[in-house]
Amino acid sequence: MRKLKFPPGMKNSLLNNVGLALLRVGVSLMMIFGHGLGKFQNLIAGNFEFPNPIGIGSTPSLFLAVIGEFIAPILILIGYKTRLAAIPAAITMAVAYFAVHLNDPFKVQEKALYYLLAFVVIALVGPGKYSLDKK
Repeated sequence: MRKLKFPPGMKNSLLNNVGLALLRVGVSLMMIFGHGLGKFQNLIAGNFEFPNPIGIGSTPSLFLAVIGEFIAPILILIGYKTRLAAIPAAITMAVAYFAVHLNDPFKVQEKALYYLLAFVVIALVGPGKYSLDKK
């Protein structure tokens, strides 16, 4: 069987870009369907009952959570304004970790922390080649 030969640096670049796409798409889909979609459905149905972890009111908290857990991940998923979109997603997860789950056991905290770290990485390194930002 014949091995493919890549020009120097191309294999690493390809793997990095595929890895960034997998991170972006995977984390975004999990956030959208695991957390954001239900909040978005509550918002459009007029159900504004929501925790108020930073003292701005239930409705503004829900609105900001929908931006961070539904709107921003859609943008990250397709790779549009990815670094900018990762900021509200990361802030939402920072609030979830530091304000909502800070006194919970680590098993409860870790999901918010995983998402926070993933969105910070996406904000720092960008979307990679396979995104609308790079088209």
